[in-house]
Parts: sequence; C-alpha cells; structure tokens
Amino acid sequence: MRRDSSSRSAGTLALTFLVGILAGLSAGLFVAPLDAQDTRVETAQGNVDGVMADGIRSYKGIPFAAAPVGDRRWKPPQPVEAWGQGMLRAHSFGPECMQTPYGAGSFFGGPPAPTAEDCLYLNVWTGAADASERRPVMVWIHGGALTRGSGSTGIYDGTALAAKGAVVVTINYRLGPFGYLAHPLLSAESEHGSSGNYGVLDQVAALEWVRDNIAAFGGDPDRVTIFGESAGSWSVNTLMATPLAAGLFHRAIGQSGGRFGPMMRLSEAPEGGRSAEEIGAAFLEALGAETLEDMRKLSAASVMAGLATPAGRGFRTAENVDGWVLPTDVTTAFAEGTHNNVPVLVGFNADEMTSLSSPRSVPETLEAWHEWVAGRVGEDAESFVDAYPVSEEAEIFDAFMRSRGDALFGIQMRTWARASEAAGEGAWLYYFTHEPPGPAKDYLKSYHAAEIVYAFGNVGPGAREAADRRLARTMSSYWVNFAANGDPNGPGLPPWPAYKRDAETYLVLGPTIKTGTGLRADQLDFWDRRLQAGTP
Repeated sequence: MRRDSSSRSAGTLALTFLVGILAGLSAGLFVAPLDAQDTRVETAQGNVDGVMADGIRSYKGIPFAAAPVGDRRWKPPQPVEAWGQGMLRAHSFGPECMQTPYGAGSFFGGPPAPTAEDCLYLNVWTGAADASERRPVMVWIHGGALTRGSGSTGIYDGTALAAKGAVVVTINYRLGPFGYLAHPLLSAESEHGSSGNYGVLDQVAALEWVRDNIAAFGGDPDRVTIFGESAGSWSVNTLMATPLAAGLFHRAIGQSGGRFGPMMRLSEAPEGGRSAEEIGAAFLEALGAETLEDMRKLSAASVMAGLATPAGRGFRTAENVDGWVLPTDVTTAFAEGTHNNVPVLVGFNADEMTSLSSPRSVPETLEAWHEWVAGRVGEDAESFVDAYPVSEEAEIFDAFMRSRGDALFGIQMRTWARASEAAGEGAWLYYFTHEPPGPAKDYLKSYHAAEIVYAFGNVGPGAREAADRRLARTMSSYWVNFAANGDPNGPGLPPWPAYKRDAETYLVLGPTIKTGTGLRADQLDFWDRRLQAGTP
C-alpha cells in the first residue's frame, strides 16, 4: 500500500519511512516542506504537488479514501488520513484495483499494470490558473464490466478536455468480488443491513472528495458532470438512482450502458435464481472462509484465484438492491421520480458487438440462424424476424450483431433518454457511426468503446486521418459544453436538438454529423416490449 505499510498486500511497492521528517517516501509520494511551486494545491487532507505540461497541471495518484484492506475490506470506504504539513507528490498513478487481466490477444487488453487492494486513488487535470476560476468538472468512471480497468488508462488522459476548459477527474473503484461481493455476515455487520455495493460507495466517496476539494484545482463543485462508458455508464445510471449521491453531481453522460430492467437483490432470490448474499456465501465457502475474520484474512491473490473455481465462475459482479445504496431498482427509481434528476447526454454505437463477440458465435446458415433466434427470444421470434429480416446467409452477420447491440445497449440508452426527458431536466441522444481507422476496420466498424478517444479529444495529430481529428474536436466540444451549461450546443458546432419522445430526435456522430428522428425505431420498439415484460 502507498500509505500504510502495516496493511500492504504482497506484490505492492515497498514503503520506507524517513525517521525525523514529518512523513516519508512512499511509492512515489515524497513528503517535503512546502515551497512556492505553481503546481502546489491545498486539499482538505494536505498539500499536493503536480506536474505542469503545456499549460495543463496534472495530479496523479491522490488518495480519496483509506486503503480498503485488512479490517476495512468489504466495508464502505473510510476517510483518508491527512498527511499533515508536508507535500504529497502526485506525479504518478496509483495501482489499479485487483482484477484478472484480459486474456492474451484480447481486443481490450493492454500492457500489465500494478494492482493492489490499496487502489482508491484519483487523478486530476486542470488548466485553471488559480482556484477562483470555477471551471466545469468532469468525473470519468471507467468501464470494464465492473471487473477490470482503472482511471489511469491512457485513452482517459484528461489533458485535451482540460485545455477546452474543464477540470477532469478520473477515478478507481473496487472491482469484482472486492467491490461487489455480498454476504449474510457482512450485511449483519453493517449498520444499514447492507453489503455488496462497495464499488458504488467508492464512486460516491470520490464524488464527495470532488465536492470538498475540486475548488482548489479551479473547479466548480456546483457544476460536476459524471460520465462513463460501458460499466462506467452502468455506474453513472446507478449513481442517478442512489440517494447517497444526491447533490454530488449536476449532469450525467452515459456512453453505451444502462441498468434498466431486473436487478439482483441482496437477500431475495428471483424464481430459479440466487440472491446476492447466496452468490457471495457460495464463493467464500469455496475458499474456506466461514467467519468475518476468515474472510478478511484471505490474501487478495487467493480471492482472485477463487474466481477460477466452480463457485467463482458463478460469481456475478453487479450492483444489488440492498435497501440503502439502492432502495429500489434503477427502473423504479426513474419511474417514481426518486432518482437524482439532472440533464443527461446518452447514446450508443452502431456496431457495439463486433469487439465483444467472436466471429465463431455467428450462425452460418439460415437454419442455424432461426434456431438461434428461437433460443434467444422464444415466442417473440416472429416479431424479432420482422424487426431483423434475414433472407440470405450474407445478411446474418449484420442482423446478429445489430440485434445483440440493440438488446444490450441501444434500448438502455433510449430508455434513459425517454425517462430523463419525461422527468423534465432535458436529454440529448446520440448514435455513433464513425469507423476508426485500423487494420480490422472493415470488421470492427463503430465498435464498443470506439467513441471514447473522440469524446476525450485524444486523437493525436498524424495518428489518424483528418476526419478523425475533426470529429474529436467536435465531440469533445459537445461534451465540455454539456458539462459547462447542461446543453451540448455551442458556437461553431452543428446544432444538436434535445431529445423529444414524440419525434425520437437524436444526433448522428459520424463522418457527417446530422440530426435524425426515430433512431432504429422498429428494432428498439421490439426490445422495449421485452424490457417492459421483464424479459430483456
């Protein structure tokens, strides 16, 4: 661990104390007397020193909560201990949260990075000259199925958005069983009778840190936008539903992911299924942990190794309706108007599933296609075929990929736009159709996560075509405008009409940016009927 040598797990960086000084040297965090550097910022926990480059100051590896290790494992995040009168050297990223690396050759894989249970760190980029500027704040929540990822991934670098006037924050949060494991003993221990939503609570703690500290970086704590993609978008959707995040953000951007529909419950098992507590109990039983003490004595490595056991393969990493973090499911919160009602900008990509599916999973013959359809939607097969007509084998691939993308992402984002428009705070819907360059462009097309580098403005000169750079400039401007004003429109940008249910208005983000109506209406209407019936 970077802050407390008594609770470091094996494999993390060593910690050495310099006796006689106010604090010590710890995995890149050097505590020294204050000086007059222009990168110095004073936070509620102590002073922080960052790095200046091209007019943007960055601060990496700032702890926003105490290390969730030892007795703090499987508990809500606790306040971080202040480091006193010295300076926190925030020049390098903290470790990623415990996770299983992507397999060799995975599309979403990357270079290995240090992981640890001590992982609750965030990063800040700002172009503000001083604390008086009050720039809009954008808090990024990474994707990765709630099992992988971090706020330090290269494409999430906040420099370009900061150059456009935002203060950008990227965060880590506990993943997999460390972030989402529920258990009857943990629920009994909790004063709220809750367990399992630790990753959500980490996100709330990060937003509380932003509320308390971001003004020191030139950010406006009253103009905070949360944004995320895939599981990060799930998290944005969830944060809109939890009362614990009330007042901590003022706009929300969801990119390809929502939580509308049935959700796992803490102690109530659905017909033919298991509750979150039952799933967690089976997982820990397989690891030989029978008491809270046993559970917290397990090494982090053994918990991760448990995912490869039969019980571990049945572990479900997801939020649960626990009566505290989530008093009810996301769908009900929006329907009853108990959610955190803020303007939203949401959308999805035209070819979400190309990067999430193996070509071998696509039916090859018309007979195999009809068998797949019957197995997927049962009695709704006839309506499905009307929405996704296939008359020859050459049409199967597109129907297979688009139908799955609509079911997992498209209907979620339209439902989100509809619910937010009905709530009166405003919604803007997009459809990303641009196909990034690359050796597999003809297969991947507008794949899942393709829009991220454009939203961040992280398309470097020479690395991509001029059309990519233009789209990145436009999208990042929309995103920053929305964070600043609750409306993506601004000078020099193609008009983006607000979403209206009667016309189903949306914006195409592609080679040509244009408005449209009735986005994939027949297809999304099919999945809407199934979503309403509880069989998405």
